[in-house]
Amino acid sequence: MSESLSTDVLIVGGGVAGLWLNARLRRLGYSTLLIDKGVLGGGQSVKSQGIIHGGTKYALSGALTGASEAIADMPRRWREALAGSGELDLTGVRLLSDAHYLWSPGTLTGNLTSFFASKAVRSRVGQVKGSELPPALQDPHFKGKVYRLSELVLDVPSLIHRLVELADTGLLAADKIEPLQESGELVGLIVDGRAVRAQRIIFTAGAGNAELLSGLGLAQPAMQKRPLHMVIVKAATLKPLYAHCLGGGSKPRITVTSHPAADGEWIWYLGGDLAEASGVARDEAAQIAAAKKELGELVPWIDLSDAQWATLRIDRAEPAQSAQARPDNAFLAEQSRLLVGWPTKLALSPDFADRVENALTRDGIRPQQQPPLPELPRPAVTGPFWEGLLP
Repeated sequence: MSESLSTDVLIVGGGVAGLWLNARLRRLGYSTLLIDKGVLGGGQSVKSQGIIHGGTKYALSGALTGASEAIADMPRRWREALAGSGELDLTGVRLLSDAHYLWSPGTLTGNLTSFFASKAVRSRVGQVKGSELPPALQDPHFKGKVYRLSELVLDVPSLIHRLVELADTGLLAADKIEPLQESGELVGLIVDGRAVRAQRIIFTAGAGNAELLSGLGLAQPAMQKRPLHMVIVKAATLKPLYAHCLGGGSKPRITVTSHPAADGEWIWYLGGDLAEASGVARDEAAQIAAAKKELGELVPWIDLSDAQWATLRIDRAEPAQSAQARPDNAFLAEQSRLLVGWPTKLALSPDFADRVENALTRDGIRPQQQPPLPELPRPAVTGPFWEGLLP
């Protein structure tokens, strides 16, 4: 067995939630080691649309909900971090858009009209027109309404790279992870034959949490997966657009984010209702056909005849909920030294870190003098989600 290691907190899972938590704990003075069996940020994180929701999306039924209120403070916290004055220093992370938009292609339903005019959301939502419209909608043929949300959209690959910088030397690539037990108690993990002891072990591996728990002989906390079938379209005619297009229901008809390709063209990444139940059931050709039909109806002035298309399937890993409902908040479960959690959405990574920090404080877990880490094999870092998908 290789030389054993010791750290205050051992984190397993290098998506944005694990990397954010790692950086937060290091800033608080804890020694940390983050291990990952794959590519840092290469799971759900890099496939995110990068929207830092403030909750308005979850109020499309015409009323604020628990989900919208739980996430309301996230844009402020992320903005402070991007400015270098928050809980983390995320200066250098690329901001794709300072706002996300709600886009109604036709007449809003009565409950939505009154909802947007209500005192509860006036500070979050404001109608924009003319030159204030997103570039892709500044066309004489556009007849809809657009509302600006006080949210933001990040370039997720640059976010991941910045969080990896904040991890410094505390990263370890892993192939095999086994429990390290003493007197029947979990005291750490054995990583590729090397014992790593820690005051607390935290699983933040998204869909990988189920496998990690199984390796410890545990079935709880239970996990659910909610699938998506996203669409990617690249064309020289595309201009930036960051918007939820409203349909007739409580979910956006489509959600569009725009991402810069290396050749200077824009890529649109399409989610929303298009990517959910009916989209999951379609094969790639049928899903692309459905996306072409949607964009043909919604933005007919954009010529997509020479566009490149692809689809991407994602399984969103979350704590199990009744009837597979969407969780409202970040989730953390505890069992002795082991903590297991899911942020449930990218924007809630700070909330997840809050929950871990509160658990450490409650249990009196404080930074200890730990020996410096030796040079360790580091995991690779992800690139943009569309690499290898488009021709």
